Amino acid sequence: MDKIKDRMNALRVEADNAVQRAETAESKCKQLEQELYSKDQDITSLNHRVTVLEAELEKAEAKVTELKASSEDSEHSKTTSENLARKVALLEEELDAAEKNVKETMEKLRQVDVKAEHFERQVQRVEQERDSWEKKYEDMQAKYKSSQAELEELVKTMENI
Repeated sequence: MDKIKDRMNALRVEADNAVQRAETAESKCKQLEQELYSKDQDITSLNHRVTVLEAELEKAEAKVTELKASSEDSEHSKTTSENLARKVALLEEELDAAEKNVKETMEKLRQVDVKAEHFERQVQRVEQERDSWEKKYEDMQAKYKSSQAELEELVKTMENI
């Protein structure tokens, strides 16, 4: 019986050890299940974060593409703007030259107007002089005719005498 009691005690110790090992295993299993659940949540969270980051990456790539296109448009606009600025500068130079030419032409025209007025005054003076000479000529012609008529009358009277 001692053997049985020893054996029973041994079995109890073995059973206690087995229960303790089982409890330890269950505790470890629960801990591992908890870690597994935590890791699954981390994986789910990280998968969600990866999805969000991929979406942000796509947005960023789209923005980069848009900015590249905008940059190209900006470069094109800048080139166009520089070309237009050069054209404006050339047109301003042409305008300055045209204004200078207009001023010179206006000055020459004013001088021509002054000369024309001067010549018109001279023409009027010469016409007045001519009219005066014509009147003198007509007066002299009338005197000449009257003198000639007197002379003829005198010659006739002398012939009659």
